[in-house]
Amino acid sequence: MNPLDIEAIRKDFPILQREIHPGKQLVYLDSAATAQKPTRVIEAMDRYYRWSNANIHRGVHVLAEEATMLYEDARRNVAGFIGARDAREIIFTRNTTEAINLVAYSWGRANLQAGDVIILTEMEHHSNLVPWQMLAQERQVRLEFIPVTDDGLLDMEEYQKLLMLAPKLVAFTQMSNVLGTINPAGEIIRLAHDAGAITLVDGAQSVPHIPVNVVDLDVDFLAFSAHKMCGPMGSGVLYGKTALLEKMPPFLGGGDMIRKVMLRSYAPNSIPHKFEAGTPAVAEAVGLSAAVDYLNSIGMDAIAAHEHEIVSYALEQLNQIPGVRILGPDADRKGGVVSFTLDIAHPHDVAQILYRHGIAVRAGHHCAMPLHDRYQIPATTRASFYIYSTREEVDHLVQGLEQVKAIFG
Repeated sequence: MNPLDIEAIRKDFPILQREIHPGKQLVYLDSAATAQKPTRVIEAMDRYYRWSNANIHRGVHVLAEEATMLYEDARRNVAGFIGARDAREIIFTRNTTEAINLVAYSWGRANLQAGDVIILTEMEHHSNLVPWQMLAQERQVRLEFIPVTDDGLLDMEEYQKLLMLAPKLVAFTQMSNVLGTINPAGEIIRLAHDAGAITLVDGAQSVPHIPVNVVDLDVDFLAFSAHKMCGPMGSGVLYGKTALLEKMPPFLGGGDMIRKVMLRSYAPNSIPHKFEAGTPAVAEAVGLSAAVDYLNSIGMDAIAAHEHEIVSYALEQLNQIPGVRILGPDADRKGGVVSFTLDIAHPHDVAQILYRHGIAVRAGHHCAMPLHDRYQIPATTRASFYIYSTREEVDHLVQGLEQVKAIFG
């Protein structure tokens, strides 16, 4: 596989040319929070608003027809990107969080009763914890958790023991936003199905960075966000198997999710429209589709290989700094995320000093408080990488940490 032309790729992202401080070029190491946007995505959304802006599905004028075509083309494009058999299995949402909440609200409330078991993991983002906690409080559903080992992997032996509880649902992240751990999704799903459970994968961190095929995984639900894969904020995706989506009740009520409305009753629309009430984020869907085209033009295998090279180099360099503790596994089992602590400084102080040098990282619990509790630390500093990240940026990070150490002595 030929290496990526990173300098050419970086030119596609206008924001990477920005100076944060005089003489300090932006070093953007926060792609796990949101990825930057290439010109292709920005121009696609601009073109939609300039030439085709209209509400979709019901208008007969040319703008409405163009907007509808762009929106439904985006659905088909996303379906192809993740290998879905049918574009109707793609539900547009605002983000990963809303997609998971949709499943919890619609499938969960229609199928779970008091005493039923849901299996989650200790490394979940709050978006894949809180919706199930809310459901558990409402329906007295039992939550169980796959433990995380000291080196940041799921304890698969304990998982198999938990499966003996006959869970109705297994919901897990394919890639941890803190540890970077790439979980064995195919194996987890196969074992869950053998135990009779439905599966949901939080793909917020995996879909932008590694090849994901829903048919190969045989996953029942997959949730992910546009803004983490070079697309716009405010656009997300829920993939669901047709048989499941067709049986689920609507999530929200209003326009476009109905087939017929009487004064005292209604008949819901077919999928996917049954789950897309109200005016959708058409421009955002257009932007997501452009992001899919952009990632496809580079190749997901090539993206994954580049990030593996960058994170391997980052681990090698950071491990040479005395006082740095890195969470998670080695590079071979990790995506482009490195979360760490520095023994002499709080993560927020580390992030603030790095910012003075133009380096953008994230500090805090990263919406994964239980995982930080597992490691008995309140917060970490997180550097996260993407297609535009370079070894030189890792070097800037290391130099910045040396400045932190000099300040705190």
